[in-house]
Amino acid sequence: MLTVRQLIDEFEFVVIAGLAGLDKEITESTLKRPSAELAGFLKYLTPERIQVYGRTELGLLEQLGSDKRKQLGQVLVSQVPAVIVTRGLPVPTELLELAEQRNIPLLTTTKSTTYLFYVLIRYLNNHLAPVTIVHGGLVDVYGEGVLITGESGIGKSEVALELIKSGHLLVADDAVEVRRIDEESLRGRAPERIKNLLEVRGLGILDVTKIFGSGVVRNEKDIHLIIHLEEWQQGKAYDRLGAELKTREILAIQVPEITIPVRPGRNLASIIEVAVMQRRVRKTGKYGFLANYDEER
Repeated sequence: MLTVRQLIDEFEFVVIAGLAGLDKEITESTLKRPSAELAGFLKYLTPERIQVYGRTELGLLEQLGSDKRKQLGQVLVSQVPAVIVTRGLPVPTELLELAEQRNIPLLTTTKSTTYLFYVLIRYLNNHLAPVTIVHGGLVDVYGEGVLITGESGIGKSEVALELIKSGHLLVADDAVEVRRIDEESLRGRAPERIKNLLEVRGLGILDVTKIFGSGVVRNEKDIHLIIHLEEWQQGKAYDRLGAELKTREILAIQVPEITIPVRPGRNLASIIEVAVMQRRVRKTGKYGFLANYDEER
């Protein structure tokens, strides 16, 4: 649950009214600039959204004159979780009084409206997105987020360690917190308690930043490909042509998945690297992948 109080702590907003509403829950990741509503068009009010007042909105309020309080009273309803006034602009008395009466936190910031929309929507999308925990590891391989799954003991952490040694980046090991950030994208990160940690049987729990340096980890990464490791099963028909395009559903999004059988002597880290290269070639139609990747970096 995300509250207005948490938002204030994160962005250092100044609270000037509505202190009684600081524990209101925020449920919408989009923001509302109520210009049309202040002009009387209330069809799309969406009161569950945080309202933002910049130069345009405050200028419109100024023009409303004697009708100002009536119109504002229809827009600033009690369901509104918070109101933010940007650029350090003077706050109209009517706005201040209504926020206090209806227990709506009234916040101010010196940031511009455009900048606030950018950082705040990004923050809200990340914190309000549907989330699930996936057993596995997440590694950034050549810029692609690779989710490595498989039964316990199959060697997921050992493969992640090999990839780190090859210059790729660890996001999470053992458990990945996966969030749906829009209609097509999933983003993974490590739960806070296991951040930067990698468990390798025989060595124990390793803090990879202390061994390889802080540059071998990243906080989060979009998930582009799932590599599922399973024990080699004699007689099972594995894809030998790379023609099968399988997917796995996570939070109602289909993610491409490749199953790699595990047996002694197979260099799984190299196989995963080539799988990522193959995916990029198929996606872009360009060969010479590593040369292009080095240019991008």
